[in-house]
Amino acid sequence: MTDDCPTLPKIAYLTGQYPEVSLTFILREVEALRRLGAEVITCSIRRTPPEQHPGRAERAAAASTFHVLEAARKPLGLLAAQAPLLSAPRRYFRALGLALRIRPPGLKALLYQLIFFLEATILARHLVREKVGHLHNHFVFGSATVAMLASELTGIPYSFTLHGPADLLEPYRWRIDEKTARARFVATISHFARSQIMFFSDPAHWDKIRIVHCGVSPERYRAPAEAPLPPRQKGEFRLLFVGRLAPVKGLRVLLEALESLSRTMPDLRLILVGDGPDRKALEQAAAPLGERVVFTGYLSQAEVARAMQSCDIVVLPSFAEGVPVVLMEALASRKAVIATRVAGVGELVEEGETGLLVAPGDAGGLGEAIRRLASDPALCAQMGERGAARVAAEFDIATEAARLARLFAEGPGTALRPAPVAAPVAPASESPAA
Repeated sequence: MTDDCPTLPKIAYLTGQYPEVSLTFILREVEALRRLGAEVITCSIRRTPPEQHPGRAERAAAASTFHVLEAARKPLGLLAAQAPLLSAPRRYFRALGLALRIRPPGLKALLYQLIFFLEATILARHLVREKVGHLHNHFVFGSATVAMLASELTGIPYSFTLHGPADLLEPYRWRIDEKTARARFVATISHFARSQIMFFSDPAHWDKIRIVHCGVSPERYRAPAEAPLPPRQKGEFRLLFVGRLAPVKGLRVLLEALESLSRTMPDLRLILVGDGPDRKALEQAAAPLGERVVFTGYLSQAEVARAMQSCDIVVLPSFAEGVPVVLMEALASRKAVIATRVAGVGELVEEGETGLLVAPGDAGGLGEAIRRLASDPALCAQMGERGAARVAAEFDIATEAARLARLFAEGPGTALRPAPVAAPVAPASESPAA
């Protein structure tokens, strides 16, 4: 272990789907912990398809990850996972009782909870075989339920990271209170997220809630791109969006703003990096804008860094966010950003200093923000420099991983994270295998 990483138990990471393009922050966190000397294995409820593995790191992670559902489909493996019924019946039935006690009402919810329990027995067997000493889960949905039940089955302590906003849509269904009470600690990505989990949990457990940012490696975004991605047209002012193409990202509002601006700013061009359920509808909505809108599909982390370097500003018009990693990437790339004033975004983007904040759903306000930055290159450059400094100071993945490692080693008995140096200006239901 390094000086920054105390002696740690073997750690298992769990989430519903891993690796996934929209969850590269988990991959970075795992890699950063390993660089500190931690032994980390990864587990996922389900296997992700090949299109979710655009880069070498994602492909390597997919190959080395344990997939609970694949193990559950083997009858002998599922039967063997029930061995604690004979060897430790009290623990087995205590975990089963917990699963039944915290279920939402209804027959369907009962079925889901029994599936979670069976998945937990599969995971528990794997954790014991691998001699895991701590289990950490990202998000509060079904995989967090599986993690809590696996902890009850094995006695291995668990923790989880709450992101938001999807984590907070159904806090009672997913029993945030019970998961917080039983967790060794809870990591939240922002002060806003911490306040929300405080609202839904017993004050007796508030001291175990810690802020650990999702972070980036600033050095990845410092070098100029060898070639623009995609190639730039002469004279264009490039807007970049990176993320999942889903309604929550507010991209129809961005297209509306772009259509209005295109009459007086014909050199504006929007690059949309990512994919998702809304892509076909967005392509139809963008058709009248012709070549002014380009869809690239998924890109690897290295390709996203190139795209960042070859844009002028990054735009994130979301209706709901936590603290978006894509904005950290943009600021680390020394790019000004425009984002909506939602949840924890203001803890990263300082209005008028590192970017501009607009009301969600306001196409007019978004258009005016784009117009302002497009007409003031000097302001964009100043914001980019300030943003890079902010990310280096507050959102470096190496620093955040070291903070998380201390929690894995020591638990929550340390002081809360200090306030930032620069004070900020003020889903559909998941399936049982999630």
